[in-house]
Amino acid sequence: MKTVLITGCSSGYGLETARHFHAQGWHVVATMRTPRAELLPRSERLRVLPLDVTKPESIAAALDAAGPIDVLVNNAGLGLFGAFEATPMATVREIFETNTFGMMAMTQAVLPQFRLRQSGLVINVTSTVTLAPMPLVAAYTASKTAIEGFTESLAFELEPFGVRVKLVAPGYGPGTRFTENGAQRMQGLIPEAYAPLAQSIFATLGNPAAVTTANDVAEAVWRAANDASAKLRYPAGADALALSGAQ
Repeated sequence: MKTVLITGCSSGYGLETARHFHAQGWHVVATMRTPRAELLPRSERLRVLPLDVTKPESIAAALDAAGPIDVLVNNAGLGLFGAFEATPMATVREIFETNTFGMMAMTQAVLPQFRLRQSGLVINVTSTVTLAPMPLVAAYTASKTAIEGFTESLAFELEPFGVRVKLVAPGYGPGTRFTENGAQRMQGLIPEAYAPLAQSIFATLGNPAAVTTANDVAEAVWRAANDASAKLRYPAGADALALSGAQ
């Protein structure tokens, strides 16, 4: 019976992915900045641990408590919507600390055990903004695009050790807490000059042709975790499938 550790499980994609893997019989280590065990089923196969991916000591403590794992799902992330011109560089750095450096730090921390065992899988959750860039999310897109390049290179680097790395790219998920979770840092990021552009984007997002659900992402992560092939990318959601050209 395999063990998966998933970051960012307090809501959205991470929470649904934890539920999905547990339902499939896996041992699940669900991590959150502020643990809320009541969000997940009570089970001897499921543990909720505190984890802040921006803090090395938190990463070390979580991995020590988790014990050996077979799959790491790097899902924790922050959203950001606003004109780049108005975005403080401190906010840009905050986004990169979680979305990019936090994901890299988690990966680096599990690699020794994977390399020694000659097995293991890292799944990095990015976004389809890397496939179809949109305005007013430049910093967020940059943080996710960096992980795409990182993952592509790392997959080759770890292949000789039997360790695999994969990408799951969700589309637009209106059911997630993307905006709610980032509301405070987004204050004042739409100057008057950018208001018409922002309104047009909000209008488009309010009536999307296709969307991504948390279940779509959970199923894509599940497919990636159980696919022994060398496939790197797994789009998640109807809109993501359309953008990727997948059938």
